Amino acid sequence: MTTGGSPGPGAVVLGFRLGLALLTGVLATGCGDSGTPGAAASRTPRTSSPSPQTTSPEALCTRIVAYWSREVLDDNTYGDYQSMGLSNGQYEILRSVVDAARAEKKRQGAAAADALIDRKAREGCADWYRSGGPGEGPWQ
Repeated sequence: MTTGGSPGPGAVVLGFRLGLALLTGVLATGCGDSGTPGAAASRTPRTSSPSPQTTSPEALCTRIVAYWSREVLDDNTYGDYQSMGLSNGQYEILRSVVDAARAEKKRQGAAAADALIDRKAREGCADWYRSGGPGEGPWQ
C-alpha cells in the first residue's frame, strides 16, 4: 500500500470529463432558442410586487378607536384600555366618541351614530397626534 502518490491516469481523465460536462451544461443553460416566439419575454426580468405600505399612526389610531367604539356602543360596556390595545390617550378619545355616538344613536339612529364614530375618531386621533401623540409611557 502506498501513500501520497499521484493519482492514476484514469482518475485524471475522469476529472477532466466531469469538468467538461459541467462547463457544457452551464453554457447550454444560458442559451435559449431565440427563434421561438416568447423566448425573449421569458428572459425578461420579472417585476416584484410593490412593497407593502405602512399605516400612519393617525390612521391606525382612527381604525382601532372606531372599532372599539362600535364594540362598546353595541355592548354598552367599557373594557380595560390595555386589553383593547389602546393607550390612555386613545382610550380618552374612545370615551368621547362613544358618548357622542350614544346621543347621536338616540336622536338619529344607528347609521348616523356609525358615521359619527368614523368622523369623531378621525378628528380625535388627528388632534391627538398633531399635539405630539403618546408620551414616553404606554399609559400616556
